[in-house]
Amino acid sequence: MNKHVSGRLGAVAVTAFMTAFAAQAQEVPAGYPADYADLIAKAKQEGTVSIYTSTDAAQSQKLQDAFTKKYGIKIAYNDLGTNGAYNQVISEAAASQTTADIVWSSAMDLQMTLVQDGYAADYASPEAGNLPSWANYKNTLYATTVEPIGVIYNTKALSEDKLPKTYADMITFLKDNKTELQGKVATFDPEKSGSGFLHHSNDARNRPDFWDLAKAMGDDGAKIYSSSGGMKETVVSGENVIAINIIGSYALDWVKESPNLGVHFATDYTPAFSRLALITKDAPHSNAAKLFVDFMLSSEGQSLLAEGGLPSIREDVTAGLNIKTLNERVGGGLKPIAVDEGVLEYMDQMKRVQFLNDWKAALGR
Repeated sequence: MNKHVSGRLGAVAVTAFMTAFAAQAQEVPAGYPADYADLIAKAKQEGTVSIYTSTDAAQSQKLQDAFTKKYGIKIAYNDLGTNGAYNQVISEAAASQTTADIVWSSAMDLQMTLVQDGYAADYASPEAGNLPSWANYKNTLYATTVEPIGVIYNTKALSEDKLPKTYADMITFLKDNKTELQGKVATFDPEKSGSGFLHHSNDARNRPDFWDLAKAMGDDGAKIYSSSGGMKETVVSGENVIAINIIGSYALDWVKESPNLGVHFATDYTPAFSRLALITKDAPHSNAAKLFVDFMLSSEGQSLLAEGGLPSIREDVTAGLNIKTLNERVGGGLKPIAVDEGVLEYMDQMKRVQFLNDWKAALGR
């Protein structure tokens, strides 16, 4: 090979390398560490990321599609429900056959239990500084949404102006309208729903009058359900008039399509849960997992989730609802559940059993 040919080939190789380097550098988001390009390269080599979740694929589809388009990494999306995701992670770890890279679940207490029991990896996301302080637990557990807990009602049976404005007013409302509401009140079953247990136990931790509410529901012959969707159908049909303590982010979308369905929040107290993401300790695709978590928490990822109906924890997101505009929408009383050990209070077996026994007694079961 003569010098001229060799020189040309060398120049081509250098150009190709520089082009690839420049392309890789462009993928690194502004403000991220310089060596983040290495993580992206390793994630692409892994080629896939496995997610165990309780979130409907439709709500996160825009996020999934954008991530795969951007990085060429496939997503194995497994909607196992809150209890299913938790149990699967433990079973796989016990067999030393971890498949999940990320666990993304609305059961905040179960997610925190996985962290406390050593199933989660530490990862300091470059996006951590853009999150509220309550949304990050020791760089192991990140809040990705903020979703209000509220009420849906049948607009043909109840008018907005008749609904109680505060939490305490709801108790009075249930008592004063016992005859009209008898057998037509719905709420979560905390024994069968991880979300339901979180919603009710969070109220029990923060409201001294929670058990008054539970008893008032019981006196009205409240029926219990394992999902928000199940309650929605009964309220739309008129079988039930009102459903209490449901997932409000779902409801805000439902009312757009169901003219006889309304959504309501107490102006003084609207708790909000978050879908929490963790990376498993022995994640088989750990780099892809880190990349996906960062994308979820980024402004782009948060916008895509918000477009899917899951309000953003960031204030700089303009698509859908963010934590600031959501607070305005619910009347100013938004109370996000902090990502901390407090969510574990009723995970203690004795306290859990006592809570469920008190719940059954209040509802007259």
